[in-house]
Amino acid sequence: MKKTLLATAIAGAALGATAAQAATVYNQDGTQLDIYGNIQMAYYSTKDGDGDSQDELTDNGSTIGFSGQHIINPGLTGYFKAEFEHDADEEKINGGINSGDQAYLGLKGNFGDFRLGSWDPIIDDWVQDPISNNESFDVSDTTTALTGGTPVNDDREGDKLQYMSPVLGGLQFVVGSQFKGDAQNEVGDVDDGGYTVDRDNNASFFGGLKYAVGAFSVAAVYDNLGTYEGEIDDAGTSGQTPGEEFDPGDAYGVNAQYTIGTLRMSAKAERLDADASNADVDFYALGARWGYGYGDLYGSYQYVDAEGDSDFVSAYGDTAGDDQSFNEVVAGVTYNISPAMYTFVEGVLRDRDEDQGDGVSFGAVYSF
Repeated sequence: MKKTLLATAIAGAALGATAAQAATVYNQDGTQLDIYGNIQMAYYSTKDGDGDSQDELTDNGSTIGFSGQHIINPGLTGYFKAEFEHDADEEKINGGINSGDQAYLGLKGNFGDFRLGSWDPIIDDWVQDPISNNESFDVSDTTTALTGGTPVNDDREGDKLQYMSPVLGGLQFVVGSQFKGDAQNEVGDVDDGGYTVDRDNNASFFGGLKYAVGAFSVAAVYDNLGTYEGEIDDAGTSGQTPGEEFDPGDAYGVNAQYTIGTLRMSAKAERLDADASNADVDFYALGARWGYGYGDLYGSYQYVDAEGDSDFVSAYGDTAGDDQSFNEVVAGVTYNISPAMYTFVEGVLRDRDEDQGDGVSFGAVYSF
């Protein structure tokens, strides 16, 4: 389960999946504190670049979370959330809670919501997740393409400030920025042919617009990825030129979805204009999730068109420098054992050389 625990639980409950409620440990004088979490275990069998199966029994994102809020006045509430991960499959040797997931604080009211900290990018929430927010495998997206060999690390979530408007006549918007200062000036890794980039006080801009009417909604999101601009420092063996300016490009996408009862259908178009690698990657996808009464049945199909010298393509076993296109298919089913526990089976086909990335998984989740 890759996403925010509480948000995913609520969404799953609306579509037929079970979800445990957070436990309120304190609620007095306008102040409330909740604790929630889950234990997730899964077995994976996936193909590597040589077409060989790689098997493992592993933790699948076990998390514990804390959230709280305090009513400052009738129109203003302060709040926070903090989530931490641990490896349930090897808890004895991994030292318990060993990594963070997200953490932020904010103010909300009739004016909207101001938030500061670390959480999922809005392009993830509004464009990508309605297609595939799965237990084990997801179709690729602009974030996957960005991290496929370029010095854009996995920290698309941190150091952000965001404002989200209230819903007015079905319309809602988001604007925000991710900031990396001089003290965080280097990003990237020279290992495995990568390279590093020095950056100054960089601030990105991202924004989104969503409109909902009845069971239909449409959303559009843009991110200029300005956080990762800079000058190439250590080129390693990548072939890049030290001193050259690095610009990761721009990411944007649109998503439309329609819900009928417990069936949700969605479509997306997403694009990365990857200036850094002189490449463009387009993603066109359809997805559906149906709550059948004892769990969810879901699947997604995506066509990926990558043009130019794409590190994203070469990272999946194809040859960089050539235009590539491929298909991705993900399907899965969950079964509810109880309101707090469910199992799942999931599979993916990625249409890469030597079946790289193809795989199956099955596992169990206990939520509290």
